[in-house]
Amino acid sequence: MGLTCCLLILAYIINERSYDKFNKNAKDIYRVTRVFYTAPGVENLHLSAVAPPFGPLLQNAFPDIKKITRIYPAGTLALKYQEKLFNEKNSVFADENFFTLFNVPIIKGDSKNALLDPYSIMLTEEVARRYFGDENPINKSVLIDKHNYKVTGVYKAFPANSHIHPQVLLSFNTLKDTAIYGEKQLQTNYGNNAFYTYLLFPKDYNVEHIKAQLPDFLDKYVHFPGMPGNLKTHQVTSLQLQKLTDIHLRSHLDDEVEENGDIKRVMIFSAIALFILLIACINYMNLSTARSALRAKEIGIRKVIGAQRKEIIGQFLSESVLITWMALILAGILTLIFIPFINTLSGQFLSFSSLVHWDILLPILALPFVIGLISGIYPAIFMSSFLPVKVLKGIIKVGQDSISFRKILVVVQFSISIILIIATTVVFQQLQYIQKMALGFNKDHIITMDYPYSLNRQYDAFKEDLKRNAAIKELGISSRIPSGRLLDDQNAKIIEGGSLQAIKIDLKYITTDFSFIPTYGMQMAAGRNFSKAIATDTNNFIINEEAVKEFGWKTAENALAKDMVYGNVKGKIIGVVKDFHFESKNHPAIIQLTVTQWLLWQAIDKGRWQ
Repeated sequence: MGLTCCLLILAYIINERSYDKFNKNAKDIYRVTRVFYTAPGVENLHLSAVAPPFGPLLQNAFPDIKKITRIYPAGTLALKYQEKLFNEKNSVFADENFFTLFNVPIIKGDSKNALLDPYSIMLTEEVARRYFGDENPINKSVLIDKHNYKVTGVYKAFPANSHIHPQVLLSFNTLKDTAIYGEKQLQTNYGNNAFYTYLLFPKDYNVEHIKAQLPDFLDKYVHFPGMPGNLKTHQVTSLQLQKLTDIHLRSHLDDEVEENGDIKRVMIFSAIALFILLIACINYMNLSTARSALRAKEIGIRKVIGAQRKEIIGQFLSESVLITWMALILAGILTLIFIPFINTLSGQFLSFSSLVHWDILLPILALPFVIGLISGIYPAIFMSSFLPVKVLKGIIKVGQDSISFRKILVVVQFSISIILIIATTVVFQQLQYIQKMALGFNKDHIITMDYPYSLNRQYDAFKEDLKRNAAIKELGISSRIPSGRLLDDQNAKIIEGGSLQAIKIDLKYITTDFSFIPTYGMQMAAGRNFSKAIATDTNNFIINEEAVKEFGWKTAENALAKDMVYGNVKGKIIGVVKDFHFESKNHPAIIQLTVTQWLLWQAIDKGRWQ
């Protein structure tokens, strides 16, 4: 059972450490990330995506970069072919270099040119089969938001151990033809950090050479309007390079493509596996020495007929190794049986085949010798020390030292067990606390969906249509939803005594409609919610209780009717909502809500409305 647990944990560790290594040049691929600072050296935000101009600029500035590729997540898109209409998740815009860096088999089409032309699209085998069945999909067209996209390729789905899993790839050059971005925006917009950018370097290239030059690169190419003259660009924001193979386990940035693992978790499970194996070894030692009396006469007779102590030690060690071999065979069978259940329970994609690669299999096959020797050495030395005259007379006296050592083993064994039990209890209680804690809003019976910008003109009709369904009590939209990160902020100023006073606190904002607060069942501490009947509410604000404290006001009522300028909007604070947990418990949030209609399309296009 100990070996079974170890093999299952080993399968998990191998899976976690294998992410993105299927790519041929995985060791030479780096992702560009971006850091923002509230003051020089004080990190405020670290994004895994950057602005669109950075990729081409980096390649021009550093000729050693062999290739770059950029992807822009499009979220869920509705694809239509004839009468078939489906929502496709994990749709991304990708450029023509995409398959140079990410190596998945191309079933149909040319990997170098398939994404070159605007309004080209590539599909995974599963998606292509959904629309075209057994037909050849190449050069057929699918409809996406009133535009026809020509199918130029079909590729195998990305393996489970990849940090991205695009189901649909659209030509990046399509963005140049849209009113949303356009070629100029892609070349000059340094504020829209939504583009995941990857660089391919020569084999075993020393990237520290380029990292050292990135501050000067930023100072040369990027300039923020209104930035104080005493600050340089690299003191406000910086670019960093992150190894592709480090993304899954060592990257926990604010806008990851998918949820990542954690190297700490891998280390914890590795320690648990060793503890379990140690407990199993101690069990074997204690049981063997406890049963020594049953084999005392055998040992005595062997010594009488000439067996030397080293031969008896060799015999017991051989038995120990043989028993461990038998245990390993049984553990392998149990692991094969349990892996599907573990995958169902945990949502992982563990594979028994990962254990039979030669670089893993050889250490596993050597394991019985190591474990057999470790667990068998003490019983072998202990039992080979019996004196034949005494044991044949039935006199077996175990020395005090032996008893003490066995006691030490028992104490170690139970200590490890108690530590594991306590740790398990703490984790269980933490999970119970997370599930039952008051969040400040209703999380049950709420369904979220991405909001396509094409729905904007018909949103009111769409909303009324849905509300005709008796099962839908309320419906609202917002730029971000609880459980996400609060990444949007602008400069806040309070108007006191007729003059503007800058606020030093980091005030995040969510843009909402009039129904956001009632939809989530949030409670007002003071003031009122936005009202559709009051036209000026499109410029007004609602803040939370934490923001009231940070502003220095004694009560929520003191905040009401205060004039505030946020970004380019001047309005009044009309309400204070009770604090609610938007992010992780580790992130205290000062929030303000704004309501807007005429700016909806800007936020919606960035895929942020839900």
